[in-house]
Amino acid sequence: MSKVTRIAYSTGLNDSKYRELDEQARRLGRVRSLVWRQFGSVQGVGVTDRQVRDRWMKDGTAASFGVLATPWKETVRDAMSDVASSRRIAKKQVRRAVMRHIDGEKTRKSLLCDLRYDRWVTDRWLSRQMRRHWKRGRNHVHNQIVVRSDQYRIFTLAEGGDVWLAVPGLRRRRMVSIPLSTTVAPVGTLRLILKDGRVEVHYQVDAAGMRSSQRPRGDRHVGVDKGYTEVLTDSDGNRHGVELGILLTRESDRSRIGNARRAKPRALAERAEARGDLGKANRIKANNLGTSKKNRRTNRWRTRVRTVTFEAAHAVADQAAVIVAEDLSRNFTGRKRLGKDMNRRLATWTRGVTAEALEAVSDRRGSAVRLVNAAYTSQVVPGTDILGVRKGDRLHCTECRAVWQADHTAAVNVLHRLGDPDIAVWTPFTRVKQILRERNDCQRSRLPDQDSSIMPKCRCGERIIRTPVNGDN
Repeated sequence: MSKVTRIAYSTGLNDSKYRELDEQARRLGRVRSLVWRQFGSVQGVGVTDRQVRDRWMKDGTAASFGVLATPWKETVRDAMSDVASSRRIAKKQVRRAVMRHIDGEKTRKSLLCDLRYDRWVTDRWLSRQMRRHWKRGRNHVHNQIVVRSDQYRIFTLAEGGDVWLAVPGLRRRRMVSIPLSTTVAPVGTLRLILKDGRVEVHYQVDAAGMRSSQRPRGDRHVGVDKGYTEVLTDSDGNRHGVELGILLTRESDRSRIGNARRAKPRALAERAEARGDLGKANRIKANNLGTSKKNRRTNRWRTRVRTVTFEAAHAVADQAAVIVAEDLSRNFTGRKRLGKDMNRRLATWTRGVTAEALEAVSDRRGSAVRLVNAAYTSQVVPGTDILGVRKGDRLHCTECRAVWQADHTAAVNVLHRLGDPDIAVWTPFTRVKQILRERNDCQRSRLPDQDSSIMPKCRCGERIIRTPVNGDN
């Protein structure tokens, strides 16, 4: 059964409690850093968190952490899980390399089995590919505490009032009580994240018990195109989440202006520090170069973007049993031609949030997501294999002069590509272009010789009539 994450926030937490939790999170951050440093590469393959825990308890490393036993053991488990996740992501890239570069079904199967069961260390080609895609990670998390389900206590001060959460502190049998702004008690393993004097309590609940899980889904196959100005455009031509482009553009431009304005006080602080006036430099940094307000605004913006994105995913799930989407896990190329303003705005494009929303919503509501190759989906004329001419958000057919909306075109082509036997997810874009041209040339060779005064016919659009030829229905 799928899980979803819920967040409860602290309210009215006093400074002494926050400082104790912050110190505990800082010490646990050193534990995470040690895990990544010692087991974040080849040395961590085949090593479990229990083996790491037993080794550190035996050699005395655990005594230097300065925290209780259960918190650092849970931190080790969580960090080892992160290392394993990064390794799985690299394996996904290596699997694509195997399908792309290795010939022979037997050889492919052998390599994929070695990759799956971590026998890639003894294979030179697989080791080289893993070193290429799996870089040694570093820990940047120093504000989190993982609390096991049997290590905290939930209580209320009044019947029907807000919930209080008591978690272990730095000293044995000394609990830290955190008032929460909710009447719903967290359950299961908790993750405490400390931000700007406030504690976020993250926990997971069953998706089946949520109201959105009871919402009925559609019964059709629907193709979607992920966009910048809108979240999704479906194969019926409907646009969902049309305010996404406004949110992304405003945030990008606001960040540019804000960062430009911060340059002057930053320069003043640097000049004051260079001439030895540390008091003035520190005052400028404390009063003019803080990030608390900026972080709060960014968090509100991210929340709004996620809301718009998930609402668009639900709108598609209302009509789809199978959602066919582009695989956009690869990096974009050729952005330099777009200009620095557009490149900056595209850098804030939340395609990862869109992919997360499609996966989460479809899993919760019983739909299925199928990924297809995204190469040339917005440049192929629907119903044909003709590469049209793209001008802005319009696609012009070179055969019949029909004009298509580019996002709608991409959604239609994404839907049709689901059953394409020649173009798989891992097919390189150069090979995709070659396949489309070969198909188009084959179709042209089957047409009878035409008089130069007759326009060539194609099958795109309702207003286009295709002339049947022998053997073609």
